[in-house]
Amino acid sequence: MPKGFVYILECSDGTFYTGSTINLDKRLDEHQNGSGANHTKKRLPVKLVYVQEFLRIDDAFYKEKQIQGWSRKKKLALIKGNFNELKKYAECMNDSHYKEWLRLRSAIENDTKNKQSQLVTERSRSYSNGKLLLTGEYAVLDGALSLAVPTKYGQSLDIEPIDKPVISWKSLDENGAIWFETIFNITNNGISLAVKNDNTVSERLIQILNAAKQLNSDFLNEDRGYKINTKLDFPRHWGLGTSSTLINNIAQWASVDAYKLLKMTFGGSGYDIACAQHNTPITYQLENSQPLVKPIDFNPSFKGHLYFVYLNKKQNSRDGIKHYNANKGNLHSYIKDINTISSQIIASNSLEDFESLITQHEDIISKLTKQRTIKTLLFNDFKGSIKSLGAWGGDFILVASKENPMPYFNQKGYKTVIRYTDMVLL
Repeated sequence: MPKGFVYILECSDGTFYTGSTINLDKRLDEHQNGSGANHTKKRLPVKLVYVQEFLRIDDAFYKEKQIQGWSRKKKLALIKGNFNELKKYAECMNDSHYKEWLRLRSAIENDTKNKQSQLVTERSRSYSNGKLLLTGEYAVLDGALSLAVPTKYGQSLDIEPIDKPVISWKSLDENGAIWFETIFNITNNGISLAVKNDNTVSERLIQILNAAKQLNSDFLNEDRGYKINTKLDFPRHWGLGTSSTLINNIAQWASVDAYKLLKMTFGGSGYDIACAQHNTPITYQLENSQPLVKPIDFNPSFKGHLYFVYLNKKQNSRDGIKHYNANKGNLHSYIKDINTISSQIIASNSLEDFESLITQHEDIISKLTKQRTIKTLLFNDFKGSIKSLGAWGGDFILVASKENPMPYFNQKGYKTVIRYTDMVLL
């Protein structure tokens, strides 16, 4: 295994960026020329203020994640080499916790090596598609017929048994960098943290794993554990289903109903689970609280004029749903109109018809939620049609335009513009 480096950069705005690499010079060049992380390329120039070399790159990864959780004062103490201050500002993962972490990680790796030949055939992988809801946002919760599409971006989950009753969890982002990792204990009482880290991601994972165990009492009921690696194809902030793809992957691993697992953990309509499980566009509808999923042939001839634009922030879907529930009025007539529009959008064969339909849909949701449409709010001068997707104010919007809209949105600061054909599984 190659050696590694942990480094801290001071950005032009005074913030710190912590990273790890096997090639320090190359990585520093990437940061300095703007091809590194999003945080640094927006805050050039950067200055190297700390570096530490490790014999193993995985040790460097662990140290990187530890430092990223530190306060600014503690990072400054590390940079200055003031170890008394380091101890003073120590937070949840202090030295004893970190030593325990390393001990557990070392034990897991040794066990994996010793049992590799016996367990290699039991390794498995699951994969789930990301999601976008094209029609029926919000109203899908109340039975509206909705058009949803699975994305070419998704999340995988790799499972490798080990001969120790723990779960060594590692989550990788779209670049292969670790954004979260921890170790869980497996006991008769359920799943718990082996090393304290006071992290909401850990709490969520414990909730999901224990819920899966409630649904299947045989799940995690052996005298062994697992090394788990998850890998995203898309940035977490895009809102394409980091949680739903994880729920569906864990449901596959645990052999449980993904819709039930979603209900016990995150909640929601479940359309995102349906997208995770299908490789074609679908219609989705709740009938007596049960999901009705129908694969459909939705491959519009004008798809070359459709784009998805990221609004530079991830919207909190729960907040959006709360606003919807607080303001919705006479649902019956609204849902009837949404159902008609959804069916007409699926059958549309011209860009003009499609633009008219998504504009009508926007007007309905605007009245239903008592909010201004995204086009009126942000892009009133755009010569084309714009439709919100999901909770308004964040995530992606759908854009229909005869002309390439990328220059327009780029000029306004929206740099992530993805063609329909590059986003959607057809």
